[in-house]
Parts: sequence; C-alpha cells; structure tokens
Amino acid sequence: MNNSYTDLVKQTFHFPQDDFDVDDNGYLQFNDLDIKSLIDKYGTPLKLSYLPKIGSQIKKAKTMFANALKKHKYEGKYFYCYCTKSSHFSFVVEEALKSDIHLETSYAYDIEIINKLYQKRKITKDTFIICNGFKQKPYTSRIARLINTGFKNVIPILDNKEELLNYKRSVRQPFKLGIRVAAEEEPNFPFYTSRLGIRAKDILEFYVDEIEGNEHKFQLKMLHIFLNKGIKDDIYYWSELNKIINLYCQLKKICPELDSINIGGGFPIKHSLGFEYDYQFMINEIVGNIKKACKRTKVPMPNIYTEFGSYTVGESMAHIYSVIAQKMQNDREIWYMIDSSFITTLPDTWGIGEKFLLLPINKWDNDYQRVVLGGLTCDSHDYYDSEEHINEVFLPKLEHIKNTGDSPNAEPLYVGFFHTGAYQDQISGYGGIKHCLIPSPKHIVVGYDKNGKLVDWVYAKEQTAQSMLKILGYT
Repeated sequence: MNNSYTDLVKQTFHFPQDDFDVDDNGYLQFNDLDIKSLIDKYGTPLKLSYLPKIGSQIKKAKTMFANALKKHKYEGKYFYCYCTKSSHFSFVVEEALKSDIHLETSYAYDIEIINKLYQKRKITKDTFIICNGFKQKPYTSRIARLINTGFKNVIPILDNKEELLNYKRSVRQPFKLGIRVAAEEEPNFPFYTSRLGIRAKDILEFYVDEIEGNEHKFQLKMLHIFLNKGIKDDIYYWSELNKIINLYCQLKKICPELDSINIGGGFPIKHSLGFEYDYQFMINEIVGNIKKACKRTKVPMPNIYTEFGSYTVGESMAHIYSVIAQKMQNDREIWYMIDSSFITTLPDTWGIGEKFLLLPINKWDNDYQRVVLGGLTCDSHDYYDSEEHINEVFLPKLEHIKNTGDSPNAEPLYVGFFHTGAYQDQISGYGGIKHCLIPSPKHIVVGYDKNGKLVDWVYAKEQTAQSMLKILGYT
C-alpha cells in the first residue's frame, strides 16, 4: 500500500489541478509560482498576494455572464462590481479596476478611497459607485459630496426609510437611488429577517409616499439583495431571489425609472482540492429566472449587477508557515507548531470556523499522518484541526523533528493556507496590536511590472516590537 502524501492526494482528488501542481523537485507550485524560491528569498511566515489571479477571476465571471445573456437573448446589461471591504489594499483595488469594473462601498472612509482613486485616474466620474451599509452622517455627507462634484453614477442604496432625508437636504442635483430589500435569513439563524435593508412589504408604499413624483430630484434605479449564505443551488436561494425579481416586476409597472437588480455577491471559492461548483449553470439559471418573470409580467428586463468580493480576491493570496516543532501530547494527538498564529493571521479559522485549502510545500514523498496544527499564542483556540472535505488534517511525517525543535541541517516542513485573500487582514486589524504580541508576517506581492514581467516585492516587512510599543504608549 502506498502511504506517501502524494499518494494520499492523488487517491483522494484529481491532481494536479490548474492552480496547484508539484514540480520535479517535489515542491508545490501555486499558479505556476515557485513558492520555495520565495521562501528561500523572504523566509517564513509570509503572506503572498498573486495579483494576476484577480483579473482572471473577473474575466471568468464576465465571460460566463456574457454567455448567459446570449443564451437567453437577455435584453439587459451586466455590471461587475468589486466590494472594497473584502480587501482595501490599493494594489488589490487597482488591479481589479484594470478589468473595467465598478465598485461597492460599505462605510464613510471608503469614499476617501474613491477620491484617491479618482485623483490617480484609476476611475472616472462615470464609474458606478454602489454605496451600501447602514449610514451615519459622515457617510451620507461624503456620498452627497461625490454626487455634487459630478460623479454621475453614485447610487446610495437605502438601508432604511430615514436615510433618504439626508440626501434630500444635502444633494443639490438630480441623483439615483437604490433600495436594499431585507432578506429572510436561513432557518438556522437566531433571527428571521436581516437587520440590513427595508422590509419587502413596505417598499411599494415607501416608493409611492416618498419617491414617486420627485423624479426631477431623484430616481429609484436599483433594487438590491444580498444573502449571507451566498449563491447556492437550493430552495432558500431561489426563493429569496424570486422575491426580489417579483418585487422588481411590481415596482417597474409604477416606476419606469427602475432599471436594475443587484444580486450582491456570494460566489464560493475553492477551499478544498475537491471543490466543485457549476458557476455557468448558476448564472444561466439566475438570468433565466429574471427573464421568465419579466416576460410573464410584461415588463422590461433589468440590468444585472453583482458585487463579488471573496470571489474577486480570495484565491489571490496564500499564507505560508514553517513547522518549527512537533509535540506528542498523548497517545493520539500529534501537534505541528507553526511559526505564527492562526488567531492573528487567519482569524476566520477560529472566529467562524472557516476552512482554507491547506497543502504542504515540500516533503510530498514522505509518509503522512494525522496532526493538529498549533499557533504560537497562549490561547487554547489557536489551532487548526480539520479541512473542508474531512474532519481531520493530514500532513507529511517529520521523523527528524523533536519536541525541542528542528534539526539544524534538515529542511523544515513548509505549509501553505491558500485562497486567504478576503477579509483576513480587515478582521485581524492590519498593522495593529495582535494577540500575545505575535507580529504580522511580511507581505510579499507578485504581479506584472510595466514591461509585462512577473516580479515580486515586499509590500510590508514583518511587524516589529518597536512599532507595537509605540502603539501601546511605551515609546
């Protein structure tokens, strides 16, 4: 019986795959990147951003929506938006904008990013800016300022009825509006209806009372929905989607200006080598459902907007660690200690139990064993013990590692958590104080230079003790 890690992977999954392979020297390749050479150059722990993946994801979605529009002879247009909250870094947002997309914001400070992007000529005043979230005055005033300075396609999405009053007072020219429809949550949620948006049954009355007749000042252009569960082929998703489609058809008959449905985000990304998801089928079904309802009620088909965050940037990043020690704590549990912390670098793993795609970088020819990965903090929750496809973690054996540490002449096991590009820095607090003062790892970015050559550079060095002491008031 074959017991190497390579055999385990090939017996369990189709391997190699488009974005993962092992080279002739036994080292893992990520999107054809030589990860081992980056480790040799920069060390571990490190965060790796591979920018070309962002453009390829956008291109894939645009192509599939174009296919669906053509298949159904759909009469509306498709608009791809990136929601900045997934990753606010300038190199991420600017890379996404190279693919001719639009943006979605969530908070007042996002508008400052919009201003900077405009100053750098990365966007124009024709770019669609979809403004979501529960908005306080600093947010609504910034939105109003954008509109007043000529941003023609800024669309504030009303989260509640009172929000419209802020724009009535501060916007000095005609503007567009959207309404977020409060979705029903999944049956296993502790509450029934999302806190975000306006109840569907109240929207028709709200339109008649507050918007109709004011077309020279503002127009309702968009209905918006977002489901926490994401876009999945189940009764819950299709039920909620059809609710907003039917509401659009009702409103369209009394609101001719309404011309768009925003279905939010929610495309899943690969967190296992066994990942399967028929993107084209789902897109075909979404477009087909919208067309069918519009034909039945004899109203024009709306433009379709999406706001893909995790889908856009999630698969562009990896976190690479070294296994620095092996600990045998009882007869069954073998711990591999990494040179960083899951709580500080991958907070979703302990905060919501997220599973990322875990693979070793080297030692694929070694036998494998079941292990638990442990972080450096003193918190008992700083561990990783199961993958998305199985409630266990298997990695190559490390016979040479003792409880006291690695042999000085042996190459350590390097492990990578892949497709970690969405939300982790935002949740953990980039550059701030970390649990047990574990430093943020160095951040390496790989992308194309002006000559089209793939290059890597250090975006941020590993966090220092001095920087933390300054924040804490010791210096």
